[in-house]
Amino acid sequence: MLERVRHDDVTLIEARTGAVACAFTERTGGVSAPPYASLNLGSHVGDDPAAVRENRRRVLAALGAEDLLDRLLVPNQVHGDHVAIVRSADVAALGAARSELADGADAVVCLAPDVPVLLCYADCVPVVIACLRGFAVVHSGWRGTLARIGASAARVLARETGCDPAGFAAFIGPHILADEYEVSEELIADFTAAFGAGVCAGPRLLDLSFAIRAALREAGVPDASVLDPQLSTVRSNDRFFSFRAEHGVCGRHAAVAVMRG
Repeated sequence: MLERVRHDDVTLIEARTGAVACAFTERTGGVSAPPYASLNLGSHVGDDPAAVRENRRRVLAALGAEDLLDRLLVPNQVHGDHVAIVRSADVAALGAARSELADGADAVVCLAPDVPVLLCYADCVPVVIACLRGFAVVHSGWRGTLARIGASAARVLARETGCDPAGFAAFIGPHILADEYEVSEELIADFTAAFGAGVCAGPRLLDLSFAIRAALREAGVPDASVLDPQLSTVRSNDRFFSFRAEHGVCGRHAAVAVMRG
């Protein structure tokens, strides 16, 4: 289950599956000034780097992992389909992981205890997949969704951990919802060809979460194991950052996960 929990001034929508703790952040409780107010977790939007680091520290503290700030992994997201894998928490492995993530990745599969992973969003779809031996955090914009990046991450997680995807828990975080996401006729046609007519919520209205659930199903994750509370970044712009609602100038909320050893 996902539960909305306030930790001092930081509000998380969080879940725990075995040793894996994961959460989707809201936009309040941080130190960033407008237009990034206040819990901006993105380092690429023009915010003060010191404010971003403090905001990330606050999120980890709320998740009970403040002691792991120096191990935090945050990829350079490029709207691609690369899935990075983190297998160890030793210094050399983390250094190699940071180098790979700097080159670009939109999903991270982590098998290492005590290594938090954080990805940023402002309308794109956050996905966290958890099992007994690891987790994946996925950034699924329209390009990644069309490329089935969620399914790719689920398959990598299954291969690396030996766990059956039928036992996975998947969480879809706040994003732009189907009745808010108007796209081109060409893009609707591409998604309909890939996922069926159900991905179209109306004339030129695209349902990204429908496509993500379909891709996860193809990877062996049961529909009943995918939880999507349908939280809107556009309608709830007071709680979440929204690229569309804020006309392209805004901070980023996050999906974050860690497996404690």
